[in-house]
Amino acid sequence: MIILQILGIIAGLGFLIFIHELGHFIAAKMCKVRVLTFALGFGPDIVKYEYKGTKYALKAIPLGGFCAMEGENPDEAKGKEGEYLSLPWYKKIWIAFAGPFSNYLLAIFLFAFLFNVWGVSTVSNTSRIGGTVENFPAAQAGLQPGDIINSIDGIAVNTWAQMTEVLKDKAEKEISFVITRGTNTFDTTIKVAKHPVTGVGALGVVPYVEKSEAGFFKSAALGVNAVISQTVLTVLYLADKIVSWEKPDIAGPVGVMQVMAKAAKSGMEDYIRLLAIISVALGLFNLFPIPLVDGGMIILFTVEGITRKKISTKVISVYNTIGLVLIGIIFIFATYSDLLRLGIGKLFGN
Repeated sequence: MIILQILGIIAGLGFLIFIHELGHFIAAKMCKVRVLTFALGFGPDIVKYEYKGTKYALKAIPLGGFCAMEGENPDEAKGKEGEYLSLPWYKKIWIAFAGPFSNYLLAIFLFAFLFNVWGVSTVSNTSRIGGTVENFPAAQAGLQPGDIINSIDGIAVNTWAQMTEVLKDKAEKEISFVITRGTNTFDTTIKVAKHPVTGVGALGVVPYVEKSEAGFFKSAALGVNAVISQTVLTVLYLADKIVSWEKPDIAGPVGVMQVMAKAAKSGMEDYIRLLAIISVALGLFNLFPIPLVDGGMIILFTVEGITRKKISTKVISVYNTIGLVLIGIIFIFATYSDLLRLGIGKLFGN
């Protein structure tokens, strides 16, 4: 199982980054930029093949990949035809944008695939139990997923909203329930718990989730909607944290690998869903206006288009250096946050 989780992390992260670089590669070829190397992974070559001036390689460390273009390094750009930095500003923007765009396309495909294969999940408003929470009254009383709560303390309930309303004032009281399980109906007495946060009566149950089939077109539409929702929610969350001057709770590489390991263990549906979510996050992060990443380069080349003046290679070099520092700070902050979540911060007195 551990080997499966490790393979899940390597294959997942490698695939997402490879798709990102594939977007840059296709856009570069469309703009007639000479691609020096297009590689899957990093490190020494395991397999390599050269075709029309481009080396295609499979590397020893299969975590991601890269697309090395002629003239993308400001120190090496000479202004020749076929160099990345020699292109018109709008073509450079397209090549930069193509990476994140590929991650978004992949996320739409993965979400659509999930809806098409596993159906659309809808939280039921009925009083049917979808699951129980460990160490809460429902689990301790032996209630099971699929059980239907018909009445509480003699009050008939048909919806989840009715059930929570009746339970609200029953904290720490022993009351009667009428439960239907399959074709059988029985009475039971349960002492309702007090919710540790809200203080209202809590049984420790979660709603039943119903699944319905989705055809090709509905799945595609839902995939697009899921990607848009994921993006909007992330942007709103980060904007709220920035406005309120609060530290955002972001996952670094350690956190991402930990979540991927759990998803790989829980099943293919959860694993694919996580890949889709991470693909959106990867695409969105690369669109942020941070120097060095794609979004920062898009901003830089947009300025070039507005001013009608070529950005000098020296400015680009300084710009990229600033971006490298910022990304390094973000990486350190995210990794430190991961370590704190894992409890390693205690080593530093936190």
